[in-house]
Amino acid sequence: MKIFAISDLHLSVNNPKPMDIFGPTWEGYLEKIFEDWKAKVSDEDLVLLSGDFSWAMKLEETKEDFEMLKDLPGKKIIIRGNHDYWWKSISAVRDFLPENFYAIQNDALKFGNYIICGTRLWNLPDGDKPLSEENEKIYRRELIRLEMTLQTANSLKEAGDKIVCMLHYPPYTFKEEDNEVTALLEKYSVDTVVYGHIHAYCKQNLVLDKNGVKYYLTSCDIVDNQMIEIV
Repeated sequence: MKIFAISDLHLSVNNPKPMDIFGPTWEGYLEKIFEDWKAKVSDEDLVLLSGDFSWAMKLEETKEDFEMLKDLPGKKIIIRGNHDYWWKSISAVRDFLPENFYAIQNDALKFGNYIICGTRLWNLPDGDKPLSEENEKIYRRELIRLEMTLQTANSLKEAGDKIVCMLHYPPYTFKEEDNEVTALLEKYSVDTVVYGHIHAYCKQNLVLDKNGVKYYLTSCDIVDNQMIEIV
């Protein structure tokens, strides 16, 4: 079993929003992703989709977006991004998903020797740039949710298992310094982290080894619309 990751697909079958207005990287991006997906991924593999899956506003409006991916190989695991307004209760999302789709929200699932956990996260404090009062509240709440998903992952862990944590927002600022998020990931012995949210006009290392944790930035436009093999 291999594990691949890509994020920020921004699908919009029922809510047309052409992505090529954001630059040439988005021209025909889905065709490129799907071609690479079919070439690399087998039915036994996992595909991690770390948020901003669809522009839909309501859950039922995502049906055609999921239809686009449901016949692609692999087990697809999704978390919520900041633009996934359609994502309401986790039970409703899970009941709606097609076969071979799995949703994670502050909990964890085990596939073979890999435990996949995840949460959305939020903007981080950045040195002398404190968060607004409202953003600070959201950030603190997301730290609690991150610890919840990591605790669940550790409760499932057996000898030889590895933990992969899916985030939508980056786990560090562009300075890539240690912070409360990275401290939690290290505390719970996470092996690999995948995240998105950042787009091509922002610059950050695509792969970073930090204090024993390997981080992958997987926003589709940044990774040239290629599936990133993380395991």
